[in-house]
Amino acid sequence: MNMAKRKLVCLDLMKTVREVKDHVLSSDFGVVIEDRYPKAKNHFLVLPKENIPTIYNLTKDHLQLLDKLHMLAIDVLEVKHLKLEDFKFGFHRDPSMRQLHLHVISQDFISDCLKTKKHWNSFNTKLFLPYEELYNELKADGCVKKINEEEIKRLLSTDLKCNHCSFIATNMPKLKIHLISH
Repeated sequence: MNMAKRKLVCLDLMKTVREVKDHVLSSDFGVVIEDRYPKAKNHFLVLPKENIPTIYNLTKDHLQLLDKLHMLAIDVLEVKHLKLEDFKFGFHRDPSMRQLHLHVISQDFISDCLKTKKHWNSFNTKLFLPYEELYNELKADGCVKKINEEEIKRLLSTDLKCNHCSFIATNMPKLKIHLISH
């Protein structure tokens, strides 16, 4: 995504933080919205009201905010009567949008918006940093370490392996058909 488009997406996300009509839940410190391009049946974004561009801008001073955002993520599942164990919580290591956002995504990955290998691998490889891992790294090191471009490319080219079993698909349509069986 080019820089001009990233700036527009960031402005759009910050506008969404201010647009009460888009909120699934809201608090003094953050909001939950439905992802506009969900990659699963249920896909929410938890955004802080504070302008924090990415995970790489976080410091130990943000640990309390992260705790609150995580609780907001759990709250949205309770409000929607969804099971915690059906979801994963995390951040992209190579974010496409410039505003910190915690993904709360169901592990079915059934969605018309899930179209590319990049979509799949951004949630099902080390490109997706689980909330607990990010929190622990930030607490221990005071920052989140970036991964290099070579590693990002390698992870994006990883085989399309099912997140429930050992099946490896040769393309996205075959993976999507397979996912329905779970």
